[in-house]
Amino acid sequence: MIKANKKLPTAVIFGRTNVGKSTLFNRLTEKNQALVSKIEGTTRDSNIGIVNWQGKSFKLIDTGGIIDLKYLTGKKAKTGEIEEKVQIQAREMLKRADLVLFMADAISGILPQDKQMAMFLKKHIVKTDNVILVVNKVDSQKLRKETAEFHKLALGEPAIISAATGSGTGDLLDVIIGNLKFVRSPNRTEIENPEAKNTKSEIKAVILGQPNVGKSSLLNSIIGEERVIVSPVPHTTREPQDTEIEYKDQKITLIDTAGISKKGKQAAYKKKEKKYALEKMGIAKSLGSLNRVDVVLMIIDISKVMARQDLKIVEEIVDRKKSIIIIANKWDLAEERNTKKYTEYLRGKLPFIAWAPIQFTSALTGEKVKKIMDLILEIGEQRKKEITDSQLNSFLMRIVKKHKPAKGKGLKHPHIHKFRQVRSDPPIFELRIGAKDNLHFSYVRFIENRLREKFGFLGTPLTIYVEKNKAVHGQHSK
Repeated sequence: MIKANKKLPTAVIFGRTNVGKSTLFNRLTEKNQALVSKIEGTTRDSNIGIVNWQGKSFKLIDTGGIIDLKYLTGKKAKTGEIEEKVQIQAREMLKRADLVLFMADAISGILPQDKQMAMFLKKHIVKTDNVILVVNKVDSQKLRKETAEFHKLALGEPAIISAATGSGTGDLLDVIIGNLKFVRSPNRTEIENPEAKNTKSEIKAVILGQPNVGKSSLLNSIIGEERVIVSPVPHTTREPQDTEIEYKDQKITLIDTAGISKKGKQAAYKKKEKKYALEKMGIAKSLGSLNRVDVVLMIIDISKVMARQDLKIVEEIVDRKKSIIIIANKWDLAEERNTKKYTEYLRGKLPFIAWAPIQFTSALTGEKVKKIMDLILEIGEQRKKEITDSQLNSFLMRIVKKHKPAKGKGLKHPHIHKFRQVRSDPPIFELRIGAKDNLHFSYVRFIENRLREKFGFLGTPLTIYVEKNKAVHGQHSK
């Protein structure tokens, strides 16, 4: 069973566009997760992060800026538009909130939309005690004096801050902690080492692929709710979206990302339109997500011919030593549902990752989606696998008898003195040969293939360094 992590109390940042919600989110979570720009409507999917303060933790949610209250009140608005979905999602987040941080902007003052939103919160949030008015962009003493007008909103004493500089955010955190209810305070060990109470460490998996291959639909299908906004418009997702779930008692973080396309990157450079600038920022954040994950779900639209851009993305993943699952999505649209035929096709296109499992799915219908979770668990274990020196010595003796080490240069076969694993997650091996020996690169590949046959390492890249006289010569296997 897949279930979302809902143990922590939740605070939701709410307000109109461009009041600094994403800047505050990044400041409080101490991460550069949310995309920040002056462009109206930059935030689409709600960002979710964990904030630690005074030995207590809470979940913080950054919602998209509210443009029209019709979306929140449930009145009929234009359908099928991304903006509508953004604000409907904001409404759903408000329903789950234990505390609402209603943000306003000191520079622009109280706008009619602020008054309307304040009335909405009073009407739909049972207790105004559950709302904290946060006045942002107070970067001078003059602006601080002018914040008195915000008392007119009748939402209590406003918290005066500058999210950009961090001024006042410590006091704001004190107020938040004082208003949230905690089941218990985590002990010091759990604060310093959140994995101490769980022997299974968290697995982080990122969903990558070109625009419109079904990345967000896949995440929604896995967790059984519309966590991220889905539309046929390219680059609907702009920021990496973290979703924590539990599956078979294992904590997994799934990260949805913006589509990576060469066309989008080129357009961002060549054109000055604001939307292209956001695409460029989103693509950079997608690739940046590789730095903090173990497993990559590489989504390919199997109903179309594989593009060169898919190969480029896979190469980027392999270069960073990440485990891979190839997700052949939109299987329901395939002309001929022949898994053998399509597997051979994908292997032919991606021969350098023959070790990566292929899963045919339909995010739209939910077909085989849960199988992906089992693969994530299995690969998470495979990355951490450690082979003892004695096991590797026995392994080496057997394969050398079967196939003598191939020489790179010279007349004699090289002699392998030692073969050992030097680290795991990802697995790295060291192969030591004689000072004057030279081992052909094909034999390193042969050893890798035999390693996989014997010990597995499903979906995981292996690195084998060849050492000669304690000097690494750079021969390696990806």
